[in-house]
Amino acid sequence: MAAKWIEYLTGSLEQKKQYRQSVARIKALPEPYLSAAKAGQRYLLVNGPVSDADTLVTMFDDFVELWERAAADATPLRAVVGDDPVEFIEAFAQAYAGRQWIDKERERLRQTIDGAERRTGEEKES
Repeated sequence: MAAKWIEYLTGSLEQKKQYRQSVARIKALPEPYLSAAKAGQRYLLVNGPVSDADTLVTMFDDFVELWERAAADATPLRAVVGDDPVEFIEAFAQAYAGRQWIDKERERLRQTIDGAERRTGEEKES
């Protein structure tokens, strides 16, 4: 009973566990893959487009797998990320994009401007 109440407030405990496992897997990577994966993870957390936890957990699991394979195969970093790491990570994130957190704010902005415009039009008609 208490777990459901806590999950209602904080989100799925299972998803948090899966995320922590992904973080632990990143920490287990050898250099230079560790540094690259941590930087990419931070970028995804700060700028990533994902808004739902299920997609986020899947994305991070796939992200870790990518770096684990690169490390196992001794793939050079630039062979993974290309010339522009930002372009790489944004393309990676877009593969998981559905409804984004920013969509809500974009819609709120549109509605606010539309509402302000309607109020201004009503004031002019009065």
